[in-house]
Formats: sequence, structure tokens, C-alpha cells
Amino acid sequence: MKHTVSMKENHLFRRLYTKGKSAATGLLAVYVRPNRQGRNRLGLTVGTKVGKAVRRNKVRRRIREAYRIHEETMTTGWDIVVVARVRSAFAGYAELERDLLRLLDKLGVREKWEKRR
Repeated sequence: MKHTVSMKENHLFRRLYTKGKSAATGLLAVYVRPNRQGRNRLGLTVGTKVGKAVRRNKVRRRIREAYRIHEETMTTGWDIVVVARVRSAFAGYAELERDLLRLLDKLGVREKWEKRR
């Protein structure tokens, strides 16, 4: 991921949950907030209700890959947290990708010219 770094600090996640904008589907919830940096920070949360470690890691990898493929269409300067819901464990890659892009469009993180999907 060229313009994105991983977000790992708990206080950044908590700040996003309280002060950020959010949108959700049955599979994912996304929280965003502008940051004053020239890059995006991406955080992923997959709780134990999603399944055991193998399944949680699979969901995490799928979300990260969907983000990576479409990273060029994102505007920079955002903190983004993606929370996987229980139903995401049984969803295919295409469903996760579609929901992630739909939510990022809704929250204004993606550039306007790429909204053709």
C-alpha cells in the first residue's frame, strides 16, 4: 500500500469511534475522520465473534486486499477503521469488496471520477 500506513494505536481507534463519521452494512462498518497528514491510516478490527483465528485472518486479508487494489482511487489524509461484522465470515471476497467500496463512497473517501462501479 503506497499511500497508506497501518493504524495500531488504541487511542486512534477510540477517537475515530467517538468523533468520526460512520456507515455500515450487514458485513462491515467503516469509520473515517480526516487527519492532517499526507497519507491514509488504515485500521482493521475483526472480533472473536467472527470466528477462530484462521477465519478472522482470512477476513482481514480480504479486506486489506480490497483496499489495496482500490487505494489509487482514494483521496489522501484520512484515518479509516474497518470493522468486520459476524456475517463477513461467510461472505465471499466480491461481497466484501463491494460493501467496502460502497461505504467508502458514501463517506466521501473515494474520488468522484471512480464512482462508476
